[in-house]
Amino acid sequence: MKLFHIADLHIGKRVNEISMIDDQKYILSQIIDIVDREKPNGILIAGDVYDKSTPSEEAVKVLDDFLTTLATKKVPVYMISGNHDSVERLSFGSRLMQESGIFIARAYQGEVPCFALEDEEGLRVSIHLMPYVKPVVVKAIHPDQAEKIVDYSSACKTVLSQAKVDLAPINILVAHQFVTGGSRSDSEEQIGTLDNVDVDVFDGFDYVALGHLHGPQKVGKDHIRYAGTPLKYSLSEADHHKSVCVIEIKSKEEIAV
Repeated sequence: MKLFHIADLHIGKRVNEISMIDDQKYILSQIIDIVDREKPNGILIAGDVYDKSTPSEEAVKVLDDFLTTLATKKVPVYMISGNHDSVERLSFGSRLMQESGIFIARAYQGEVPCFALEDEEGLRVSIHLMPYVKPVVVKAIHPDQAEKIVDYSSACKTVLSQAKVDLAPINILVAHQFVTGGSRSDSEEQIGTLDNVDVDVFDGFDYVALGHLHGPQKVGKDHIRYAGTPLKYSLSEADHHKSVCVIEIKSKEEIAV
């Protein structure tokens, strides 16, 4: 099985008051070209799809064109919101779009949605979608565990403890958080170290497709990875090699990037 992992599209972003929309249209068309060449079984989009919680009409159209093209090519998409997105706006119509193979996580209400994907050879993976979460939201949903939820790490641990993870198939998590040890860029929204999440929160998953940090990198373990942005959004990213993560899965023990 082959999956693409991309993140932090930031559609509609302006850099030094210069619109990046034409560059974003171009880079998304390049991703479509790579889809045609590599023929993935699915695409994971790990948040910060838009740059603002209230995206412009043009930004919405760009995403609509991208998702429609992938749906036409019968490539399933598994997408979550990031800290820049409005989860309610991003997931509008998500239940209807599932019929076209576009799976978007709705606002967290106590469950982590899971979708099964099987390739032509019968290899099956479970894809879990955890949108960006804050401790205050998790506390409100799980008041009985409020005393234990003291930071982002314990909030994520609480959320994932509610996920129904069957260890038999290959389990993939799509998430958008700052994992301790990751290397930041200047174009990311930062709140010091308050949003840190410990890497062991993700124990039990065979691959963790992360968004939030703009440099492509692994964190702690080879299978916990940030895809990075597809475009350079600050001078601190000048030396980054932007890319699409292609995940090739043969078994739980054989997952290569």
